[in-house]
Amino acid sequence: MRKTTLLINCPDKKGIIATVTNFIVAKKGNTVYIEQHIDRELGEFFMRLECEFDQDEKKLVQFKESFNAEVADHYNMHWEMYDIDQKPNMALFVSKYDHCLYDILGRFTSGELKINIPVIMSNHLDLKPIADAFNVPFEHIPVTKENKKQAEKQQLELLKVHKIDFVVLARYMQILSPDFVNQFPNKIINIHHSFLPAFPGAKPYHSAYERGVKIIGATSHYVTSDLDEGPIIEQEVVRVSHIHNVAHFILKGRDLEKIVLSRAIKYHIERKVLVYNNKTVIFS
Repeated sequence: MRKTTLLINCPDKKGIIATVTNFIVAKKGNTVYIEQHIDRELGEFFMRLECEFDQDEKKLVQFKESFNAEVADHYNMHWEMYDIDQKPNMALFVSKYDHCLYDILGRFTSGELKINIPVIMSNHLDLKPIADAFNVPFEHIPVTKENKKQAEKQQLELLKVHKIDFVVLARYMQILSPDFVNQFPNKIINIHHSFLPAFPGAKPYHSAYERGVKIIGATSHYVTSDLDEGPIIEQEVVRVSHIHNVAHFILKGRDLEKIVLSRAIKYHIERKVLVYNNKTVIFS
């Protein structure tokens, strides 16, 4: 059997669930999991289904064509269908911080993340030994104010060569241009601390410590042309107190960054995220 995930969002109307599931049955498919959500304020309907079909590729193509004509057009649906068993290709962008890279590669090696990692790109050479240790190709592309446009062109060419489906910024300390971001809408995942905008700059944990904050957090989100304002995928916090020093703050923050980023990647590759109005619906 061929397992697929169907993601749907559309204006809320009566009968959507019944129409979709009955259509799947009529096309010799079987719905094995379903979850839905209604945003009452916006009047928008969201649904995620896992379905099974036989392995006939021609029938699956016919299903998509028929679904679009007979169901999607009627309900004004935005919909996407994915093969559950097909592993997406993920590119990692890194700079000098290694904690997120080690965590992702460890989860990938253990089989926890159902992905392919064809390439790691970096504006520095510091983390190349880690990529080599995990047998992942490493591309060093220096980035300066003067060569940024050319560097991004080179990055995009490599992403195309490796047929990359989505990009993860695992503490990549460069701001991507709007032109770059627009080529991967809702397909670039970033991670950062949750002090913004209160404590920006190079040493946010030091600033937070000086203010005596009681909570440290991390946020993972999709990248948009508005810096750090893209749709949020996952967040987490941990409490701190006067007994913790700056080193404790940094360690706790990096632990959170690893956990939150790995969750965001899982949600994305399992097709559990629907983006709407710069927000996300995260299915369980």
